[in-house]
Amino acid sequence: MRVAVDRGRCCGSGNCVVVAPEVFDQDDTDGLVLLRRPEPPPEAAERVRRAVEVCPAGAIRFTSTTQP
Repeated sequence: MRVAVDRGRCCGSGNCVVVAPEVFDQDDTDGLVLLRRPEPPPEAAERVRRAVEVCPAGAIRFTSTTQP
């Protein structure tokens, strides 16, 4: 699984960081999403899927055809 973020769409809600802190972080300067692990480990798949679902701006997406 691969994941990507669009900082231009991010609204800085931080939901992704709460759900999957091992994969996402927030920039200290502007509060926007930072992708820590573009290829999350298999054990994080469910949390990443949830982060995609709860992102109010739709700034997180899967980049491979295989989704969890």
